[in-house]
Amino acid sequence: MTLKTLIVAACALVDIDGRVLLGKRPAGKAMAGLWEFPGGKIEPGETPEACLIRELDEELDIAITHACLAPFVFASHAYEGHHLLMPLFLCRRWEGQPRAKEHEALAWVKPARMSDYAMPPADAPLVAWLRDLI
Repeated sequence: MTLKTLIVAACALVDIDGRVLLGKRPAGKAMAGLWEFPGGKIEPGETPEACLIRELDEELDIAITHACLAPFVFASHAYEGHHLLMPLFLCRRWEGQPRAKEHEALAWVKPARMSDYAMPPADAPLVAWLRDLI
């Protein structure tokens, strides 16, 4: 069986204290209640960076630029019905104060504490990479 590949860009926003921003998926959405890296589906003709600039404005009300996004690592995970490919970018500079516009809640978390937060299967393996970097 061939699964459709869904490409989603995600961002690890890292603050001055080395904490990473996680968003809690709201009720009514798939995987509600799990904590994720902000981001979203890449639209046709859109680059991953352009997707994150758009999504972080829509989800968190912050402005980022292409120059502030550094490709980091990616996840590849088979869900029921589709395969997810998710590049994770790092961002240490943005304008504005992140606020939850689409998430149920936000949390600034040290990578060493991220295992305390239930995450979607595709997000969870990326935590080790962040723990090693930060």
